[in-house]
Amino acid sequence: MMQAVVSQLQTERNRLQDELHRVTAALTAFGKAYLHGAKMKPAGRKTRTISAAGRKRIAAAQRKRWAKIRAAKK
Repeated sequence: MMQAVVSQLQTERNRLQDELHRVTAALTAFGKAYLHGAKMKPAGRKTRTISAAGRKRIAAAQRKRWAKIRAAKK
Protein backbone atom coordinates (compact mmCIF):
# COMPACT_ATOMS: atom_id res chain seq x y z
CA MET A 1 0.00 0.00 0.00
CA MET A 2 2.73 2.47 0.96
CA GLN A 3 4.71 1.60 -2.18
CA ALA A 4 1.69 2.49 -4.37
CA VAL A 5 1.34 5.90 -2.68
CA VAL A 6 5.06 6.63 -3.12
CA SER A 7 4.91 5.56 -6.77
CA GLN A 8 1.87 7.77 -7.38
CA LEU A 9 3.56 10.75 -5.73
CA GLN A 10 6.68 10.28 -7.87
CA THR A 11 4.53 10.13 -11.00
CA GLU A 12 2.77 13.33 -9.99
CA ARG A 13 6.10 15.03 -9.24
CA ASN A 14 7.42 14.10 -12.70
CA ARG A 15 4.24 15.43 -14.34
CA LEU A 16 4.51 18.71 -12.44
CA GLN A 17 8.18 19.07 -13.36
CA ASP A 18 7.31 18.65 -17.04
CA GLU A 19 4.52 21.21 -16.71
CA LEU A 20 6.83 23.72 -15.00
CA HIS A 21 9.40 23.17 -17.72
CA ARG A 22 6.81 24.10 -20.38
CA VAL A 23 5.70 27.18 -18.45
CA THR A 24 9.31 28.30 -18.04
CA ALA A 25 9.93 27.86 -21.76
CA ALA A 26 6.83 29.92 -22.60
CA LEU A 27 7.85 32.69 -20.20
CA THR A 28 11.34 32.75 -21.68
CA ALA A 29 9.95 33.05 -25.21
CA PHE A 30 7.62 35.91 -24.24
CA GLY A 31 10.37 37.61 -22.24
CA LYS A 32 12.74 37.58 -25.20
CA ALA A 33 10.07 39.02 -27.46
CA TYR A 34 9.50 41.96 -25.10
CA LEU A 35 13.19 42.51 -24.44
CA HIS A 36 13.88 42.86 -28.16
CA GLY A 37 11.17 45.47 -28.63
CA ALA A 38 8.51 43.31 -30.20
CA LYS A 39 5.16 44.94 -29.59
CA MET A 40 1.80 43.34 -29.82
CA LYS A 41 -0.21 45.08 -32.52
CA PRO A 42 -3.98 44.98 -32.68
CA ALA A 43 -5.14 42.59 -35.37
CA GLY A 44 -6.08 44.19 -38.68
CA ARG A 45 -4.74 47.61 -37.77
CA LYS A 46 -1.87 49.15 -39.69
CA THR A 47 0.46 51.76 -38.32
CA ARG A 48 0.59 55.04 -40.17
CA THR A 49 3.68 57.06 -40.86
CA ILE A 50 3.80 60.73 -41.69
CA SER A 51 6.01 62.13 -44.40
CA ALA A 52 8.69 64.72 -43.79
CA ALA A 53 6.64 67.27 -45.73
CA GLY A 54 3.63 66.55 -43.55
CA ARG A 55 5.68 67.02 -40.38
CA LYS A 56 6.96 70.34 -41.75
CA ARG A 57 3.40 71.54 -42.46
CA ILE A 58 2.27 70.58 -38.96
CA ALA A 59 5.28 72.29 -37.36
CA ALA A 60 4.70 75.45 -39.43
CA ALA A 61 1.03 75.55 -38.46
CA GLN A 62 1.94 75.15 -34.77
CA ARG A 63 4.52 77.95 -35.01
CA LYS A 64 1.86 80.14 -36.62
CA ARG A 65 -0.58 79.40 -33.77
CA TRP A 66 2.06 80.24 -31.15
CA ALA A 67 2.97 83.46 -32.97
CA LYS A 68 -0.70 84.47 -32.94
CA ILE A 69 -0.91 83.81 -29.18
CA ARG A 70 2.27 85.77 -28.51
CA ALA A 71 1.03 88.69 -30.63
CA ALA A 72 -2.22 88.75 -28.69
CA LYS A 73 -0.35 88.99 -25.39
CA LYS A 74 1.53 92.14 -26.44
